[in-house]
This record gives sequence, C-alpha cells and structure tokens, in this order.
Amino acid sequence: MQLSELQRVLDAQLEPWRFKDYAPNGLQVEGRAEVRTIVTGVTASQALLDAAISQQADAILVHHGYFWKNEDPRLVGIKKRRLQTLLAHDISLLAYHLPLDAHLELGNNAQLAKELGWQVEGQSGDQGLLWFGAVPQPQRAGDFARAIGTHLGREALLLGSPDKEVRRVAWCTGGAQGYFADAIALGVDVFVTGEVSEQQHHMALEYGVAFVAAGHHATERYGIQALGAWLSNNHEVSVVFADIPNPV
Repeated sequence: MQLSELQRVLDAQLEPWRFKDYAPNGLQVEGRAEVRTIVTGVTASQALLDAAISQQADAILVHHGYFWKNEDPRLVGIKKRRLQTLLAHDISLLAYHLPLDAHLELGNNAQLAKELGWQVEGQSGDQGLLWFGAVPQPQRAGDFARAIGTHLGREALLLGSPDKEVRRVAWCTGGAQGYFADAIALGVDVFVTGEVSEQQHHMALEYGVAFVAAGHHATERYGIQALGAWLSNNHEVSVVFADIPNPV
C-alpha cells in the first residue's frame, strides 16, 4: 500500500476537514512511500516509536500525535528525539484526534459504548463529541463505576453518591471533564470521561449527578484498535496494536 493511498483512505473514512481541532490531522511526518506494516497506539510516545521499530513498521497511526496548538515550536528535548527517531528510520506518523473521537462506528466514543454495553441515543455538544444513551439495566453508581474499572483494567474514580441510581449515561472519552455541565443539562444520571478536575467533585454533589473518571488512556484504547482492524480487513496492510501503559 502506498503512503499516499493510506492517507487518502483514512481521510475518506474519518473526514478530518469537518473538525476544528487542536493539532493537524492526517500525515504529520512523512516516511517511506510504501507501507506494509503499521503500528497503532493511543499516543506517539518514544516508547511507541521504539515498539514500531521493533516491529519493522513503515508507519505509525495514533490518536495523539504532535504539533499541538500553542505548544513550543522548537525541535528540542523529547520533541527532537521523537522526530529524529522517525526520520532516522524513515517511518511515517499519521494522527487523528477529534475525527477519531467522533466517528460513529470506529470512534472512541462509539467503541467505548460497545465495550461497556451502552445503548447510544445521540450526540450533543461541541462538534458532536458528547454522547448520551442508556445503560442495559438500572444500577447503583458505585457498582457502575466498579464495572467500568474492571472492564478497562484501571480503577475508576467516582464522584457523587455511590447510591445514585444510574439509568441514563453521557460520555466523552479522554480529557472531557469540561463537558460535565453539558451532560447534566441532558438529564443523565452519570457522566463518564477520562480525566477529572477539582470542580467536578462539587458539581457532582450539588447537582446530584455522578461523575466517573475512568482514565484518559483507558477510555481511548478502543477507537485506534477498531480503526486498525478496519484497515487490515479492507486493505493489504499488516496492523499491530501496541498498548503502551499509561495510568492517567
């Protein structure tokens, strides 16, 4: 598969032009023209780059890439080392941020719902990134949070009453704690995301809506895996997922 074709099919599937994002989507670092092996992962850390080299990968496909808005543009420190690694091994880096969060089938939100058995009812919020729906059966918030932690392999932090009955849920993977007020406005019983800030504790108690912080990395492992599986099933390319542990 040619690199130009890989970018074309990914762009056609994820439609990055529909999103106002914090980093460029698509090809971020150009490597060799022919792509036979792709390593996928959540974040293009040095550990993921090293894993790609060990797999003799031609390209890396991630959710969190480089060149974020307002970051230091200088090629120094870990930024220099990462780019030097890619260029020295002629490996391409492709990244899709919000387009991968929002995709209706392969996206992080869609895949998290699939993993946890939630019934999707719709999307709301900025660029359709806040999803909402119903849980399979009513349950206490404490049990709900523990079940999420067990499934994702990381203890989930519950804010609010563990005895709150959960029937309807809103969610947005990653660092979406800022959507809590929007989720409350939807009339849900619990909001699930990856990260948490200080004020969400007070909001959960005062509004009576539970908040679950289940891990940024943990909630965003599934979209990139689904995208990789779609690639390998529909195109002549080998795809390997490298899960680099991250407790956040």
